[in-house]
Amino acid sequence: MEKKLDREFFLKDVLGVAPGLLGKTLTRVYPDGRKEKYIITETEAYRGEEDRACHASKGRTGRTEIMYQTGGHIYVYLIYGMYWMLNFVTGPENFPQAVLIRCIKGFDGPGKLTKQLAIDKSFNGENLNTSNRIYICEGLKNISFKTETRVGIGYAGEEWINKPWRFKLI
Repeated sequence: MEKKLDREFFLKDVLGVAPGLLGKTLTRVYPDGRKEKYIITETEAYRGEEDRACHASKGRTGRTEIMYQTGGHIYVYLIYGMYWMLNFVTGPENFPQAVLIRCIKGFDGPGKLTKQLAIDKSFNGENLNTSNRIYICEGLKNISFKTETRVGIGYAGEEWINKPWRFKLI
């Protein structure tokens, strides 16, 4: 029996949730009823309005509204007009933070994984605890990981570029 991560898991600070997701199983139930499971292998943390790399650094907008909700919701956005990015909101209400799911086993890169998972805008705002089409379960035990700096955030300034907030399963 699969054990979904409970709501409490996502209510913690993003710097605990992001590495905590490594080795967990992302389960996707496709429209045809097929159920596939994937191991999360890389994540990135984005932490609040003060984080210049976080979308919420510009404040509360229509796009970022979901980041201000309680942890456990999905934040999906489009980049370059072609790639959906899958993020999980973390922490308490009104403190915008999210984990970008960068890689799953077999699919390196956030654009490749959302293509494989058939993720689109319809997932934005979905609750991971109640969703029947995507959820996170326990996975690998006793994992090891390394930290690196986040990628693609040259606009954020040196302080934020150099944060070791990317987490990779090793």
